[in-house]
Amino acid sequence: MHTRTLGQGLQVSAVGLGCMGMSQSYGPNPGDRSDMIAVLRSAVDLGVTFFDTAEVYGPYVNEELVGEALEPLRDEVVVATKFGWDIAAGGSVGLNSRPDQIRRVADESLSRLRTDAIDLFYQHRVDPDVPIEDVAGTVGELVAAGKVRHFGLSEASAATIRRAHAVFPVTAVQSEYSLWTRDPEADVLPALRELGIGFVPFSPLGKGFLTGTIDAATAFGDDDIRRRVPRFEERNLAANRALVDHVVRLAEAKATTPGQIALAWLLAQQPGIVPIPGTRSTARIRENAAATVVPLSADERDDLDGLTERITVRGERYNAEHLSYLDRDTRVSGPPR
Repeated sequence: MHTRTLGQGLQVSAVGLGCMGMSQSYGPNPGDRSDMIAVLRSAVDLGVTFFDTAEVYGPYVNEELVGEALEPLRDEVVVATKFGWDIAAGGSVGLNSRPDQIRRVADESLSRLRTDAIDLFYQHRVDPDVPIEDVAGTVGELVAAGKVRHFGLSEASAATIRRAHAVFPVTAVQSEYSLWTRDPEADVLPALRELGIGFVPFSPLGKGFLTGTIDAATAFGDDDIRRRVPRFEERNLAANRALVDHVVRLAEAKATTPGQIALAWLLAQQPGIVPIPGTRSTARIRENAAATVVPLSADERDDLDGLTERITVRGERYNAEHLSYLDRDTRVSGPPR
């Protein structure tokens, strides 16, 4: 596994592991916790050193799982988790990034993760009621106290990133980015290049769509998040299949897999990009790790770059509720000061 460097010199494996799906969102949860612990440990054997979780996943149980699995390997890995939700009655009921909440979440996450310091602490969603300067300052205090090593943001606009970075250095920004979700390219990626901040794409395989294994016949259960994502609605899925069919054809020509093509394209965008595909399978981790050695010619990259210009993606990437939590440049947290 190759390594890459995010902002502030944080070195991680070129492909990380998103752990959310081991506890929620993608169909029935695994019945045997020990199976997921084995998968997490196998990822380290395969060279993965970057693991992503959050208090809201479960809630709480995903951090507990990651903490138990990686405790014996803690010195070999980088663990990222997140704050920013108001959690009650077993789920999130809104946003909360007040300083006292950030400090409380940090202490509780440290306990669940069985560690003395959180390597990378993201604000999970920008809270419009709390100035981002206050958020950055609070995480900076946690860094000074030794409880956190690096500060990150998730789904933040370029304007918010700049304001946060001016108060305390941002190491990484995490947002959805893939061959069919290109939102960060206009403003966020240029800002990150300028500021020397790393970028961590989640759902880099389009919630499984870019693996070529999903079509109109695929049935999602009530406990599968894709059942509520407009892009996966039957009226949109057939049209969107044209995009993944193009990726499948390229993969066949190169004797690789569609998922590896999708990851290789992301890795080729800029050196500070580290995708975190999620899976419950060691075989998939091995496949994803091998994407680091899949070569793309300049012509192949240009072809993939222009894919969404030639094939329009139908449907939003979130439902209306989840879209409302995204930080756009027109919805920057708090007044500038």
